[in-house]
Amino acid sequence: MNSSRTFKPSSSSDANFYRLFDLLSLYTSFQIANFIYNIHFNSAYLAAALSITISYMYCAEILSTYRSWRAGKFRTMVFCSWSSLVIAFSLMFIILFVFKLTDVLSRKELAIWFFFSLVLLFIWRLVVHLYKRNRRRLGLNLRNVAIVGATEGAAYLHEEIMKNNELGFKFMGFYDDRKPERLFNQASNYTVEGTIQSAIDKAREGTINILYIALPLKAEKRIADILLQLGNTTVDVHVIPDFLLSNLIHARIEHVGNLDTLSVFESPLIGAQEFIKRTEDIIVSSIILLLISPLLLVIAAAVKFTSPGNIIFKQDRYGLDGRKIKVWKFRSMSVTENSDVVTQATKNDARITKVGGFLRRTSLDELPQFINVLKGDMSIVGPRPHAVAHNEEYRSKVDFYMLRHKAKPGITGWAQINGWRGETDTLNKMEKRVEFDLHYIKHWSLWFDIKIIFLTIFKGFKNANAY
Repeated sequence: MNSSRTFKPSSSSDANFYRLFDLLSLYTSFQIANFIYNIHFNSAYLAAALSITISYMYCAEILSTYRSWRAGKFRTMVFCSWSSLVIAFSLMFIILFVFKLTDVLSRKELAIWFFFSLVLLFIWRLVVHLYKRNRRRLGLNLRNVAIVGATEGAAYLHEEIMKNNELGFKFMGFYDDRKPERLFNQASNYTVEGTIQSAIDKAREGTINILYIALPLKAEKRIADILLQLGNTTVDVHVIPDFLLSNLIHARIEHVGNLDTLSVFESPLIGAQEFIKRTEDIIVSSIILLLISPLLLVIAAAVKFTSPGNIIFKQDRYGLDGRKIKVWKFRSMSVTENSDVVTQATKNDARITKVGGFLRRTSLDELPQFINVLKGDMSIVGPRPHAVAHNEEYRSKVDFYMLRHKAKPGITGWAQINGWRGETDTLNKMEKRVEFDLHYIKHWSLWFDIKIIFLTIFKGFKNANAY
């Protein structure tokens, strides 16, 4: 007997419809460009068309362009489709340049093709969006939503429902059996509509279309009983993992044979994402190393001739998955500590050389780490690597500290551009750094990396806390 999966990836029921209209948009734009310039269709244009189509569809899948957009924003949907188109055309132009085919195809026609593709991808999505929104305003295609469990996670879910009216959800209330002092785990003005049984009864009557269960996972028997009672209804049921809700690093469904598992602590950089991240690192680090090579020589000479010792200091750090790596830095101190006990640099630290002080304040001492990036030990963007001694100290003091190593350490990071760099002389400073690092890992995207790199240029190199 064939076993079925317990969990299936979420996808839109309109996904194939969206894919078809995207392909029609690309084809129509191509025909418009041909009509305007009346260019004879040949094998070169066929290859270009296939290249654009395949690249676009591939990028669209990576960016989850065809996920359920009832639970997403229209502008995000357009952004994903436009981003896929830009990447597809960029790849085509790179191929044309590498193989010296830029003279075979008309660049004006390609520009027109690109422009009309942007327009048509936007227009047909806008038409569908306005159609659905107007139907919902008329009370059509609305879905009644209720939440079982007056928990903190339930309150967060309610906020998301209320601020995204384009979802087409009508909120019917919270339902819980517990005493008022046990509800929501926070001071709030939320009220409970009724008991859990009343929610189940309304689901059976068809009053509720979607039911979210946001009870603590320790209420396993209660959740199982609710699911059993809803088994003979047509209501859509979703379970919200309230336990450690904010600490799930990368929740997704995995399969071990025919058994389904839910990953809780896992790097988001797997599969295509890992390839994209590594490509970004190689391209950016190579360009930067070429641009800063004269500066590297000047700094190396300054370090060499102003104080005795090696130019480069290689310190043990923890990298991806907690594996030890050697992180390169320009030596900025008269000592090179790399033992089980490392004393952090403080203000007016006597160990810091004159040149080293300037290098540390401006982060120029970290420039050799672009070589670490090229080698694959580090990334351009990621949690900053700490000395091994500091890792061992704080892993027992800060909750979820070691989850920072679910991504490669970076030259810059979300914590650094938000001011959490330099000396961590209090536990709170390290906790805030870890908080921002985990936020980055949970929300990683190529665009998030670009944002951090851009912000680093303007405010990430200098900081009052860096000594």
